[in-house]
Amino acid sequence: MTNVLIVDDERIVRKAYQSDIETAPDRYRVIATVASSEDAKIVCAARKVDLILMDINTAGAVNGIEAAAEIKKRYPRIRIIITTSYLDLRAFDMARKAGADSFWLKDLSQMELIEIMDRTMAGESIYPEKMPDAVIGNAKLSEFTPKEIQVLYLLLEYVSVKKIAEVMVVEESTVKTHLLHMFQKVGCSSKVELAVLAANAKLAIPRRPE
Repeated sequence: MTNVLIVDDERIVRKAYQSDIETAPDRYRVIATVASSEDAKIVCAARKVDLILMDINTAGAVNGIEAAAEIKKRYPRIRIIITTSYLDLRAFDMARKAGADSFWLKDLSQMELIEIMDRTMAGESIYPEKMPDAVIGNAKLSEFTPKEIQVLYLLLEYVSVKKIAEVMVVEESTVKTHLLHMFQKVGCSSKVELAVLAANAKLAIPRRPE
């Protein structure tokens, strides 16, 4: 019997996962459902956990990928499936570096939850071939150049053109040119509007409070 820990900040999602898992009572048993990654670490220390369904955007100061890295370091035998609704292009690499066994796009994957659980517990590492294209205003993310995408992620993180230019080691005028091109593609007129559209498209994993 595989003991499963569900970690998700949304109660309705935790209940949905538990309902799905209850369709396979011969293989899986939910031993706890928690909202924060900190609580997940407590459960791992107190009980025998075999598999974790870990949402990226968990409650608390540590996100799910960061928590997965900590848990894997301390309990390498525990299998972890990262789950998310966000379309952050950086997420796959971040999850792999954290040691997560598999990655499930819960709103977009054609694979059912039980299937990815079965395959992960059988020793497979299941990751989507690519992240689905995000729609931002009138454009798709795939229509942006690599530099524009870099500027967009930095915009979501810093907002300041000056800070973006410092991070990219370019002139502020270069950043402004990239932003102007994105305004034209997306159909907006300010960096704030662009950032809001990108955030609404779930383009980036929300930052944790410092």
